[in-house]
Order: sequence, then structure tokens, then C-alpha cells
Amino acid sequence: MATYADAKTPAVKLSLVTLSAMVVGSMVGAGVFSLPRRFAEETGVAGALIAWAIAGTGMLMLALVFQSLAMRRPDLDVGVYAYAKAGFGEYLGFFSAFGYWASACVGNVTYWVLIMSTIGAIWPALGDGDTILAAVLSSIGLWAFLLLIKQGVKEAAAINRIVTVAKIVPILVFIILALFYLDTDVFAQNWGGADYAGSLFNQVRGTMLATVFVFLGVEGASVYSRHAKRRQDVGRATVLGFLSVFAVFASVTIVSYGILPMSEIAELRQPSMAGVLEHAVGTWGEVFVSVGLIVSVLGAYLAWTLMAAEVLYVAAKDDDMPRFLRRATADDVPVPALVMTTLLAQVVLIITLFSDDAFNFALDLTSALSLIPYLLAAAFAVKITLKPDSRTEGSGSATGLAVAVLATLYTAFLLYAAGLKFVLLSFIVYAPATILFVMARREQGRRLFAPGELAICAVSVAGAVMGLIALAAGWISI
Repeated sequence: MATYADAKTPAVKLSLVTLSAMVVGSMVGAGVFSLPRRFAEETGVAGALIAWAIAGTGMLMLALVFQSLAMRRPDLDVGVYAYAKAGFGEYLGFFSAFGYWASACVGNVTYWVLIMSTIGAIWPALGDGDTILAAVLSSIGLWAFLLLIKQGVKEAAAINRIVTVAKIVPILVFIILALFYLDTDVFAQNWGGADYAGSLFNQVRGTMLATVFVFLGVEGASVYSRHAKRRQDVGRATVLGFLSVFAVFASVTIVSYGILPMSEIAELRQPSMAGVLEHAVGTWGEVFVSVGLIVSVLGAYLAWTLMAAEVLYVAAKDDDMPRFLRRATADDVPVPALVMTTLLAQVVLIITLFSDDAFNFALDLTSALSLIPYLLAAAFAVKITLKPDSRTEGSGSATGLAVAVLATLYTAFLLYAAGLKFVLLSFIVYAPATILFVMARREQGRRLFAPGELAICAVSVAGAVMGLIALAAGWISI
């Protein structure tokens, strides 16, 4: 039987290579295999190039922000959550922690939906990953992984490093084969998009949540900063991981436009990368990509489950979550946080059964939930550059300020691109989380809300009520 330790449990230390693998492993998951269809539904080659230029620049700014914050505020662990708290108070810090955690849990659901959809190509009972049988099998997978991770963080991280290498290979093979079979006439026909795509601005806007989803995890090393052998490895792993995957994501998208007309790519079942390669080389291409996807997704699921539990655990250590979440085994595994992570994923998995498009719904909600934590982290970088305090190491620079401002503007634009639907759905998830905040405050015998915190709570509850009314009236749907 596992024994539990208190918040002083020594953290397992990870190397630069392992931290980099955590970043790559968390970014390279379900999203990359769905990119051809997601982009073809919205835009052509020109729009895709612009979208990747915006997303790549914006996410690079965020990666540089996390690199800078890791060095200038080495006292803060689990960056996304800790930066929001240090910059804007406990309640917004709590919201950031919960939003980031919830985003990871919803994202984990996309992995199981895509696995079941992949197998559904040969086992129709699984459909597009949204049937009852698919949900049952996915649920078994959720709880089986919890048992694996309970064996220890060090062991799980080592597995993730091996899986990261294994899943990159089929993606690179796809890019090489697609380049070899690329039809320049088809590529040229797909250049300007299609009539259904609308203006170029709307085409680019329509891809933004998909790009956010595939880049989620750029902060992976920051989340695991307390485990780093050397503090500078956190920033290095962040930038190294980002640069390693950006070219891969953009390449997968662009080369697909040279294989099939975008209208046909838009009709492919997910994972659409398998359908593209099948058209180019035959059935073995679909099988090859499908096997690579399953390995990739399981590895990403492992990385994200670790990171999600880590956020709850450290938030509880800082008294921003109820005390039961700060318990960990002697092997440094936060089991209560893992159980909560799996439970939320289970709930979302059931909800997807009522969605018209389970995969895209979960993907877009994952991206939307992550935007508030990203925005607060970027804004904190602006704040400490303009007004550093006694805990801030080093001096700010004009370049650092420009990077932080660009990252803030980029995440603000993403909120606009997400649209009112996903903002309201995010409020529905955020508002009930305040119960955990109240539990933590009561355990400490503190006042439940300061005046400013009460105002933020009122806004979140009002947004949730509006979201529920919109759902009930049919103004928005899942």
C-alpha cells in the first residue's frame, strides 16, 4: 500500500534532456495528426502560411517569456500558476492553476477520442471515437494510466523520453513521403482557399485554436521547474522544445495541400494525416500513421497527466487548493491530484457523447481554457520588467519588454479568435472551481474573499450563468 508524505517530500530531479522531452512530448500529441483536416476546413496554403507565421511568432514570444521568468523569478515553481499568483493575487492565481489543470484534463480526452477514432477505421462500433463503446474503452485507459503513473514520477518521465523519440519518427516519415509525392498542380489549386472559407482574416482566425492546441505544452519545463537539476535548464528546455516542433507542425500542414484538394482533406476522418498518406502511398501509409498516432497520443497523455497533477499538488502546497491535494507518496507521486485529474477527464469524456463533433469540441475547449493562464503569465512578465521587486533577479531590458508585450497581445488576440462560445463555456468550467478556493480559505481560517476577489468571482459566475442560458436556449452548442 502506498504511503503518503507531506509537502516536504524531496522532488525527483530531471536533466535538460528529460525536461526537453517533457516539452516535446506534451506538444507532440493528438493535435499534429489532426492538422491537415483542421486547416483545410478553414483555409488554403496562403492562409495556413500566415496562420503559422502568427502562431509561431506568438508562441515563440511565450516560450521566451517562460525562459525569462524561469531565470528572473527562480523562486516560483509551476510557472503558469505561480506567475499569475505572484503578479495578480491569490484568486487569479487560483483561477490560473485551475484553468491550466482543467485545460490539461480536457486535452487528455481528445487523445482517447482520437485513439478510438483511429481504431474505428477497422472497428466501426467505435465510430469517430464518440460511441458508448469508445467511451467505455477510453475510461478503462484513463484509470489504467493512473495506476502506471502511481509507480513514480521518475519512471513515468523516463517512459515519456523513450516514447517521445518513437513518435517523432512516423511524423518525419510522413513529411518526407508527402514531399516526394507532392503534386504541384494540386498545391497551386489549394493556394487561395475555397469559397466556404470566407475572407483571409476569417480563414486565419479560424485556425487559431487549432494552433494553440498543438503548442500547448510549450511551458512543460516550467511546470516541472521544481524537478530541474539546474534552474537554467528550464528556459533552455522550453526554447529547445518549441523550436524542435514548430517546423514539424507547419510542415505537416503545408505538405498535405500538395496531396489532395483541400475540400477532400476537409472531409477526411480523423486522424486526417493517415488519410492524406493513404492517398499518396496506399493502405500501408494509413496503418503506419495510425500506429504512430497511438504511440504519440499515449506518450502525450502521460506527459499531460503528470503536468496536470503537478499543478494541483503545488497549488495545494501553497495553500491555494484544499490540503488533501498536497499529499504525495514516498516516490513523489501526488495521488489525490492524479485521481482528481482522472475524474475530470472522465466527466468530460461522458459529455463528449452529446457533442456533434467530440474531437473538435474537446480540442477547442482545451485551447480556450488555457488562454487565461497564458495571458496572466505574459502580463506578469510585462509587470516585473516595468516594476521589478526585491525577488526579481537581473534587470529588465527593452527587448525583454517587447517580447512580453507581444506575448500578451498574442494571447489577447487568441481570446478574441476563440469567440464568445468558448469564452462562455470556459466560464461554465471556471465558476464552480471557486468551491475549491473557498475550501482552502476555510481550512486556513481566513476571510473567503477580498473585495477585488469578490468582483472577479461575480464576473465568473455571471459568465457561467450566461453560458448555461445560451446552451439551454440553443444559442450555442457543444
